[in-house]
Amino acid sequence: MIKKLVRDNLTRMRAIVSGAARKEREPTEKQLERIHRQLEECAAGRGGEVSTRQRAARLAETYLRLDDAGRHAMLKMIALDFGPDPAAVAKAHEAYQKAVGSDGQWEAEARLRAAIRSRRLRILTQFNAIPQGVKFLVDLRADLLRFAAEDPLLKPLDRELETRLAAWFDVGFLELQRITWESPAALLERMVRYEAVHAIRSWDDLKNRLDSDRRCYAFFHPRMPLEPLIFVQVALTEALADNVQRLLDINAPLGDTAKADTAIFYSITSSQTGLRGVSFGNFLLKRVIGDLQRDFPRLRTFSTLSPIPGLIRWAKQNPAALEQAVAADDWKKLTAAGVKRADAPALFAALLAGDTAWTQNAALADALREPLLRLAARYLTQARRNERPFDSVARFHLGNGARIERVNWHADASDNGYAQSWGIMVNYLYDLDDLEENVEAYARDGKIHMSTRVRKLAKG
Repeated sequence: MIKKLVRDNLTRMRAIVSGAARKEREPTEKQLERIHRQLEECAAGRGGEVSTRQRAARLAETYLRLDDAGRHAMLKMIALDFGPDPAAVAKAHEAYQKAVGSDGQWEAEARLRAAIRSRRLRILTQFNAIPQGVKFLVDLRADLLRFAAEDPLLKPLDRELETRLAAWFDVGFLELQRITWESPAALLERMVRYEAVHAIRSWDDLKNRLDSDRRCYAFFHPRMPLEPLIFVQVALTEALADNVQRLLDINAPLGDTAKADTAIFYSITSSQTGLRGVSFGNFLLKRVIGDLQRDFPRLRTFSTLSPIPGLIRWAKQNPAALEQAVAADDWKKLTAAGVKRADAPALFAALLAGDTAWTQNAALADALREPLLRLAARYLTQARRNERPFDSVARFHLGNGARIERVNWHADASDNGYAQSWGIMVNYLYDLDDLEENVEAYARDGKIHMSTRVRKLAKG
């Protein structure tokens, strides 16, 4: 009986998600009252297992039928109307204070905890009872993050849901799996759709990334078996990679894994927006390094070839930094390339605006090489936000114990590569002997570890 009810509800939910069911317009007052009654029923939690699943499935169905305005209204209703009762919290706190030091202290503490626990959590937790309920909550939080950016009243609900998801997605519950060409088609399709660093442009492109000289690993949750939470793509090479187009060239000869001594992590994608703030990327890299060492004992170097997504955005906010990165010798090269001092402001403005015409002039590109590499090194090692690196990718890798090893010119010649960092990419090196010390120094003092080459470039 239970299985049939769940199956029927799941069928309806799938129809709604696929667009087979009609979307409602912004809810009317009458519809809001009906939604509120549904929420009250879920918060009350009456009945047994069948009732709980039916209520949760109906509530999920109601939510999925709504457009953005309706979903926003429903989430605000949960946030504002189903929090802890201030009077009950105050009463329980007063009773606890009186009980401190007595035999009834622990019972009073339990009652205080119960009073603080909001009915919002009771509503959210019930979705775990239905198939795909965990995925529903992850997607619901993705909506919540969008709405909360403009509506601060939703932030308490977001914090509660993030806390619950962090517990449900603890790394101890996750499974590391290797993705191969033989993996289920549904999983491969999701990988193509989710890839956020270097777009997968064809099935040949995907097959190349899963070939024998490549590896791809992902974390999965048992309740979301075909939904990768985060995945990393690895190339096995004989040297540090400095160009992503060469790395992704589907016509390049297959690498000899018997000779490979370097593992290049060239793409790390967090695929579930609703899990923002739930960190497991560092555990993924450590597990993957362990697996690679087991399968390829010759590997000695573990490095990334990473984008620098915030470089031009930061330079626009700090335009003087670009001019300051041009040294006397660079001015000589620029003059030889036909750029007079009087023309420099226009050139700098074009660079900050993302104009790529300079890439077609070999002499000008060569003259810009050192200044832009110098600016990138200064950005990675000196630009801060809240006492941590401005760049999101840098924060991730430096926080996991890597060091900035090298910045690479014309490393990403795609439109996106030029648009975000003038085509410059960076190698973050994971030296296994220094990882723990680097992690502690970064966490304690914000210290950024870098190679001698990068340090000299930043100072130059």
